[in-house]
Amino acid sequence: MHKILTIGEILVEIIATEKGDGFRKATPLIGPFPSGAPAIFIDQAGKLGQPCAIISRVGGDDFGTVNLERLKGDGVDISGIEVDPLATTGSAFVRYRPDGSRAFVFNIRDSACGKITLDERMTRLVGECSHVHVMGSSLYAPSVVESILAAIGIVKAGGGTVSFDPNLRPEILKSPGMREALLTVLAETDLFLPSGDELFLFTEAKTESQAVAELLASGIKAVVVKRGAAGASYFDAGAALSLPGFPVEEIDPTGAGDCFGATFVSFWLNGASPREALEFAAASGARAVMHFGPMEGASTRAELERFISEQQA
Repeated sequence: MHKILTIGEILVEIIATEKGDGFRKATPLIGPFPSGAPAIFIDQAGKLGQPCAIISRVGGDDFGTVNLERLKGDGVDISGIEVDPLATTGSAFVRYRPDGSRAFVFNIRDSACGKITLDERMTRLVGECSHVHVMGSSLYAPSVVESILAAIGIVKAGGGTVSFDPNLRPEILKSPGMREALLTVLAETDLFLPSGDELFLFTEAKTESQAVAELLASGIKAVVVKRGAAGASYFDAGAALSLPGFPVEEIDPTGAGDCFGATFVSFWLNGASPREALEFAAASGARAVMHFGPMEGASTRAELERFISEQQA
């Protein structure tokens, strides 16, 4: 069975309980919740029973412990997570604006996970894996970019595959060398999972169909466009498929795209049809938004099957 690897930030999320624009005055908060896009992704993969691992770093603090316990409990191989007793675990303060958008204050680059490297032990872990999933948000520091590219090289040399979710936030786009790193990862990508307009980030196209054709012509095997509540679409050289989203009450959308991606990748790697992978991924994303906190809505396969059955009844 395939083993999925991701590399990148592990952090806690602390959420303002009152809507507003930013953090320029005192506001009530709730948390900490285990978080970080690659951590949410790999946690969802683990809950599905998919062999998986993450390479990252946390501080020797309660925030690190919150994440380690959650990931291990959900079946993730955490042997690649280094605990630095002198560093602080990353954090993200989040506040929802009245229009539903979010304001973030991140501490990632200067936290424990800002210094991820591949030592001999980590390199052995990479060698155990046959698939690498890359989050664009994880390309935030030179050492992390170097580690991700090295892991891609090892897995590709062994006949493995790469999936890539741009997952770009305005706060991270300013990172030095970000666009160059994104293009390097894209050139190695087998499965591309953009959200909405991220589809056009790496093409000259003006329409969705042109952008998809350009990406597939570049060597990418499949493209999955995430559309939030509206569903998702799958494209490869011989097929195109769109499915609607599941109608649910949205409590907190953070992490929904990561849960969608982990579910799709897990099913895709294990030979599911595009329709089945897309349906389960949409269900995973829908269940995620029904819970407060980025990892709180991660689902087992049995939970997804029950959810789909109830939606179709």
